[in-house]
Amino acid sequence: MTMDEEGLFDVEPSAVRTPGRAGGPGSGSLSDAEHASAPLAVRMRPRTLDELRGQDHLLADGSPLRRLVQADRPMSVVLWGPPGTGKTTIAAVLSHSTGRDFVELSAVSAGVKEVRAVIDAARRALTRGGRETVLFVDEVHRFSKAQQDALLPGVENRWVSLVAATTENPHFAIISPLLSRSLLLTLQPLGDEHVAAVLTEAMADQRGLAGAFSMEPAALKHLVRLAGGDGRRALTYLEAAADAAQARGRTVIDVDVAALAVDRAAVRYDRAGDQHYDVTSALIKSVRGSDVDAALHYLARMVEAGEDPRFLARRLVILASEDIGLADPTALPTAVSAADAVAFIGWPEGRLVLAQAVIALALAPKSNAVITAIDAALADVRAGRAGPVPPHLRDAHYSGASDIGHGQGYRYAHDDPRGVVAQQYAPDDVAGRRYYHPTRRGAEAAYADRAERLRQVLDDSEP
Repeated sequence: MTMDEEGLFDVEPSAVRTPGRAGGPGSGSLSDAEHASAPLAVRMRPRTLDELRGQDHLLADGSPLRRLVQADRPMSVVLWGPPGTGKTTIAAVLSHSTGRDFVELSAVSAGVKEVRAVIDAARRALTRGGRETVLFVDEVHRFSKAQQDALLPGVENRWVSLVAATTENPHFAIISPLLSRSLLLTLQPLGDEHVAAVLTEAMADQRGLAGAFSMEPAALKHLVRLAGGDGRRALTYLEAAADAAQARGRTVIDVDVAALAVDRAAVRYDRAGDQHYDVTSALIKSVRGSDVDAALHYLARMVEAGEDPRFLARRLVILASEDIGLADPTALPTAVSAADAVAFIGWPEGRLVLAQAVIALALAPKSNAVITAIDAALADVRAGRAGPVPPHLRDAHYSGASDIGHGQGYRYAHDDPRGVVAQQYAPDDVAGRRYYHPTRRGAEAAYADRAERLRQVLDDSEP
């Protein structure tokens, strides 16, 4: 019975089966990309682990990745890292080096039917004593829970060795049962020296530009900076720069040619993953730290990446109370007004409103007395320090309330010319405890003085 007769690929062509050592690296399919017109980034894809740049922590002798490739051991791995760091390259190396069949699925186009077909075919091959199967799933975070569930039997029973690539945090993007059965390998953004090495090799390698061009050091530095740690992007920029030089009849790539080919830096940001949380954290901490320029930088990164302006506005509203509070009582109205304005005018003009709010909040005096006050009060309540409400504060508006002592002895603050009277308000369990500890920064200094005067009056009521 042939593979087709068994229904191995009575599925969409998003699944590509490649014999172990016959396949080659590529973009859409790892088996058919090494042709002359393929993109430079594809032609220069490393063929062995030793050619992989910037991931030294994964390449040590005896590392799981080495064992997977060299020892041909069945193992399922999740490759997590930013774009252009080598995830697909590692899959390509597996397609060259492993003695097993290699199947590629794209999470963009493959469905549950395709996944199950590959798993069933791999199981039947093992049952007949055939070769094991490596299943490469690119952008696995795009798989739904049902699609990821379909991978579980094959991984759990080792009918396939899964190699899943993702740019999203797998702890959020991949179901726990699948993640717990796989080895997680984290790839890092390429350092500048690694990107420079990738570009230099592509200039000379016969698969690349084959020495047809030279590049000035300043141009190399420019491309490295624009690449932002993404090797594939760096090679794409180099190819564009070489095309621009050729169009001008030049063989030297200088800064002018590079700038002509590439006029904008890459923004590394993913709205649902680590970059979202990391850049958000950096924005908030920069505003808290009163570094207005750093705060504007992180705001610009989020704006440029298409972050939801409502999310940004909400974060600034929270920050206004958490980190500024009464040190500048106008901070919260400023943040709320910014949120309303952004909802009203939308994008891209909303960036002006958010920038104004970020500048105002960054330059405002800071105090965390509000959050420490409420958290301290909550801690007492959660610890059981609550106690009954003092009788004189209890509701006395219903019939019979006075008969049980409700409201008796209550002193009406407005009857005193100062607007405050000596009287116990807190339950006995927390009487005398201080939650609000104002700073002497900005307007909160006045609040600190007033709180002290009021407490002196109120304390006269305490035993």
